[in-house]
Formats: sequence, C-alpha cells, structure tokens
Amino acid sequence: RRDGTPQISTGKRCASPRGCNRGLRSHLVATLGSPLPPEFPPEPHPVPPQDAEVVRTRDPELLAECDVVVDVGGEYDPERHRYDHHQRSFAQSMHSLQPSKPWTTKLSSAGLVYCHFGTQILANLLGQPEDGPAVTALYDKLYENFVEEIDAVDNGVAQADGEPRYALTTHLSARVGRLNPRWNDPDQDTEAGFRRALELVGGEFLDRLDYYHRAWLPTRALVEEAVRRRFEVDASGVVLELPRGGCPWKEHLFGLEKELALPEPLLLVLFPDRGGQWRVQSVPAGPHTFESRLPLPEPWRGIRDEALSQLAGVPGCVFVHASGFIGGNRTRDGALEMARRTLALRRGAGEQSG
Repeated sequence: RRDGTPQISTGKRCASPRGCNRGLRSHLVATLGSPLPPEFPPEPHPVPPQDAEVVRTRDPELLAECDVVVDVGGEYDPERHRYDHHQRSFAQSMHSLQPSKPWTTKLSSAGLVYCHFGTQILANLLGQPEDGPAVTALYDKLYENFVEEIDAVDNGVAQADGEPRYALTTHLSARVGRLNPRWNDPDQDTEAGFRRALELVGGEFLDRLDYYHRAWLPTRALVEEAVRRRFEVDASGVVLELPRGGCPWKEHLFGLEKELALPEPLLLVLFPDRGGQWRVQSVPAGPHTFESRLPLPEPWRGIRDEALSQLAGVPGCVFVHASGFIGGNRTRDGALEMARRTLALRRGAGEQSG
C-alpha cells in the first residue's frame, strides 16, 4: 500500500485480443474497494475507481507488496488474493470452483476474480443484497454472456469446432487488441492503451449490467405470464402473445419451457412493434442459432402488402422476411391469423407426409 491506497498488480502488456482479460479483471478488482452508488454514473464511466491503484509489474518484490495480484506471479491462492491462471497446474473453471454452475471453460484471471467476487461486485453496484434473487440471476447471466467469452479468448478456446463461415472482428476482445501501439509506431509504450482498455472494458461491463438489470430481468415476468395464458391466445398452446413488444423474450422462453416442463415446444410469438402494427415471429431452434422452429410458409417469404394479403388470405399483411423467421400485419387479429394459417399448413404437410 502507498499512503493507505490499495494496490492491484497486473502484467505489463495490454496485448492482443487477450488484453480484454487484463482490462476486465483490473476493473473488477478495483470495483471491490469502491462503494459505488446504486445508480450508474453518466458516461464516461469512471474506470477504475480512484481509491485503488493499478501497478503494472512483474517484479517479485513489488508483487509481494501488493494487496491483490492478478494475471502474474504464477500462483492461484485466493486466501492471499493471488489470481494467476498461467501456471501448468491451473485448470479451474466456474464449474470446478462452484459445482452448481454448468460452465466448464477454463477461467482467465478475470474469470477468477468474477468467480470469487462477482456477487459482491454486483451487489455493490446495484445496491441490493448479495444473496438476493436479482444479484443471483445477473451473476449467472453476466458470466454466460460476458465473462465466459473473455475467459475463452484469453485461454485460446475456439467458439466452435471446424472453420467458421465468416470472421468476427468487432467483438470486445478485438477492439481491446487494437488499442495497442502498431508494430511500426515509433512509440511502443502500452500504458495509454492499457488505460483506454480499462475504460472500454469497464464501461462495457457496466452497460451490459445496466441492460440486464433494467431490461432483461423484468422481461421474465412478462414471458412467464404469456406462457401461462397461451391457451387464451390459441387453442394449440404453441402461440404466445406479448402485449409489450421489443422485450428480450427468447432466452426467458427457453428457460421457462424447461422449468415448467411444457408438453410441446412453443412455436410462434405475437407482439406489437413501435409503430403500432403487429409482428408474428418464429421461436428460434436454440439461443445461438438463426434456424427457426416453424418459419412462416415459404410461398409468403419476400412478399409484401396487398400481394401478400391476397396470397395468404389474410387482410392487412405487411411483409414476411425472406427467411420466414418473422412477418408483419397491421392488426393483432391479422398477425394471429397469419400464425394460425402457418400452423394449419404445417399440420396439412404433416398429414400428407404421414
């Protein structure tokens, strides 16, 4: 400590896409010592908080003086706040440290800090109890949809087997990597890039938390109510209606299907758009795929307005996407009729094939 200020040690490099790990773990550890208000500050986010000093060194003598050491030092010892993951003996995952969690991706130092202190950090940021339902749900959500990606990139874990169809070059880790000096820049000092990485990653973490807290979490109750009332919409029980459009319903739907042990998978969702018209959308086959469980009929796809209404036999049609994953109608009843005709065509096709 210097003048009583907590010191956090991290490595010297900002370095490549894997520098995202360094930015996040430094931000998270610094946040632990800062009593932030429940409401998020306006941008730009103050990253890191001013009551923690980040020391970038690999000097063993300096490391020994630090309160927290992350990503350097060659040891994982949470009792002494040492959180490195580079040593050969390290193979920890969220699941190995917390067996109730399903994720088996090897942790980076950012993941280690989040694993040990994530609930405390979120409770501090949200002003809610550490063991409360909101913190519990958001802890899992942020790991699965933010921190695990950083763990995987830092440890060189491929997102999928085989050659990808296209390159992803605008994700957070890639943006952090571009903060380093270019190979041919006269000035190779990485300190400015590291500070910018702290601001970028820390700000994105807070923005993601804000979204999940204020938009994603409240959606669960809306989707659950829609699931329970689905037979009031259509006797098939596979069509949902969400009276408030634009909410992030998909992940909640998949979770509720399992929790409520629904006898049949949900197929179509109705909701109003911002212009007051209605949409009918197919439920995706899974949370990370563009494939639809029941796309709208192939003859409707790419057709619009009156031509679509004539073809479908439904007044007020606006469009059907070329892939069939979504369509629009001027009214709620029209969108529901498009859903019912889609189901009827599916049943007819099934009877013919049978």
